[in-house]
Amino acid sequence: MWKEFKEFAIKGSAIDLAVGVVLGAAFNQMVTSLVNDVINPFLGLFIGHIDFGSIKIIIFGHALKIGLFFNAGINFLIVAFAVFLVIKQINRFRRTADDIPNTKECPHCLSAIPLKAIRCPACTSQLT
Repeated sequence: MWKEFKEFAIKGSAIDLAVGVVLGAAFNQMVTSLVNDVINPFLGLFIGHIDFGSIKIIIFGHALKIGLFFNAGINFLIVAFAVFLVIKQINRFRRTADDIPNTKECPHCLSAIPLKAIRCPACTSQLT
């Protein structure tokens, strides 16, 4: 049982997950700081120096902290956009077997032929 656990813990996927969690926590701190210290004050310039974190609506004696919810929404949008950009770049650099062409076009009849062909099977033209 110890051996199986050791194999699981040492596997690349478990280590990758641990690194991802640690980096995600650090990224969360960066995004929170970006929203609270940069974006919200900047937005406050346009709408009258309002601190979003302190916006509250009081209903029946209970405070609804709408500003904190707004900050969390901005955090979510920034994180979602950053993850989208990272995944987009990863997908751009990832090549699959389907992306690598295995045929070429005959210059004479424009039919699809194998890459290593020296004669077109459709029009029997000699290929260079």
